[in-house]
Amino acid sequence: MKLPFVLAKRFVAGETFDQSIPKVRHLNSHGIKVTLDLLGENVKDRQMADDTVESYIQLIKNIHTAGLKSTISIKLTMLGLDIDESYCMNNLSKLLDCAREHDTFVRIDMEGSDNTQITIDLFKEAFKEYGKHVGIVIQAYLHRSKDDIPDLASIGADVRLCKGAYSEPERIALQNMPAIREAFKEYARILLDKTTYPRIATHDDELVDWVKTYVLEQNLGKSRFEFQMLYGLREETMIELTDEGYNTRVYVPYGTMWFPYFKRRLLERKENIFFVASTMFKK
Repeated sequence: MKLPFVLAKRFVAGETFDQSIPKVRHLNSHGIKVTLDLLGENVKDRQMADDTVESYIQLIKNIHTAGLKSTISIKLTMLGLDIDESYCMNNLSKLLDCAREHDTFVRIDMEGSDNTQITIDLFKEAFKEYGKHVGIVIQAYLHRSKDDIPDLASIGADVRLCKGAYSEPERIALQNMPAIREAFKEYARILLDKTTYPRIATHDDELVDWVKTYVLEQNLGKSRFEFQMLYGLREETMIELTDEGYNTRVYVPYGTMWFPYFKRRLLERKENIFFVASTMFKK
């Protein structure tokens, strides 16, 4: 895996936390906050899940010690969701206890549609106890998001809205980009109107421009939300947005289990191959 990692280096900050630190500090120096993600998914072994919980806890402590402006993102299948739901919830609680102790934030990432409902259920359970220390991701292309977004907004959830990168069938998800963009705009509108601080995750210029226009028209203020993008893509755009007064954050993945993340960005939806190739030449 060492040789192919040369190709992934643009999108993955390193294979260790220490390797990611200079990248995070570089982004922080431009006023851009970060969300660090220790890559991996679908853990089937309890010992590995336990080790992962300790790795996440140590990551929170390392971020605090290093003085980085960074939160973390996790996948519930890394905490044992595929093993047992109660076991996963216990592991999540251990992690969130540490997050609360260090006054930081944990983003529960969204995985494939088979896990959407249980991810939302476990998030809601955690949100009752940990409030501002935990958030969730919703994918705009899923048909069910038309109900999930208003529901989560009604309880004041911290939602990261993205288009969605998994390959899903037509019965579950929108398939064409114009329809996905329209859904994204509708859900962004709800989150901007009904929640205190939504996270708008997109590299799409049409959506970025729409959000900027909408918040201006509604007099919402640039500090009421956050633009998010992925590490290795559109850094100069993020610097420009930051200089314009918008809050910005870059999702920075790292770890030895980087290949599924890299492959998914390229292959799970055919638009991503063109997107990644074209975005590499955009600022």
